[in-house]
Amino acid sequence: MRDPLLVVCALAPEVWALRGGDWSGACGGPAVLARTGMGRRRARRSAGALLAAGGYGALVVAGFGAAVGPGTEPGDVIVADAVRDSDGGFHPLESAPALVKALEGHGLTVHTGLHHTADHVVRGAERHALHAAGALAVDMEAAAVLAARAELRPELPAAVLRIVVDTPERELIRPGTLPAGIRAWRALRSAVPALIEWHRQATAPAPSTELHPQPSTLPQEAS
Repeated sequence: MRDPLLVVCALAPEVWALRGGDWSGACGGPAVLARTGMGRRRARRSAGALLAAGGYGALVVAGFGAAVGPGTEPGDVIVADAVRDSDGGFHPLESAPALVKALEGHGLTVHTGLHHTADHVVRGAERHALHAAGALAVDMEAAAVLAARAELRPELPAAVLRIVVDTPERELIRPGTLPAGIRAWRALRSAVPALIEWHRQATAPAPSTELHPQPSTLPQEAS
């Protein structure tokens, strides 16, 4: 039997959005939704504890994020094909094409590219500089989670996605933040079936495994 999917988010609203999605097709048992708190230090510590405990078939870092270049709108999804941080850490992700295909199959608008994990909220000219250096999105946790995976479970399939809340043209301090947040919330919830589909593909179960019924597919919440 496959192990469940671990989905790591920074904030409670991200967990709430995912928890309300359609998990009816989940494989490997109920997905585990875990909140790490904001920032690289908290994310590394929380993800490390979860991964050290084991028992997961794949890892997804999901939540809201900021686009750093033009061409994106609130509610779009940016899937990472690699994640870097300001200390030189770099984590390539082979999961991107399969996850993009699954997300697009469920009607979401998807962009693929490099994510940058910062240690502070990035605004203004700094966003433009990150985009000039190749990034499409910025967050404060993904690289730390992937660093914990590299140390503890390097073989674990992993993916990273951010739902765009704000863009260089519409930063968080602007009045449009509330409707943008609602669009992002709905998009994150709508991504759940695609995460299930990606998990199923990433864990590549034997056909006989599919014959065993799952007693529950409702997500769990990690403490």
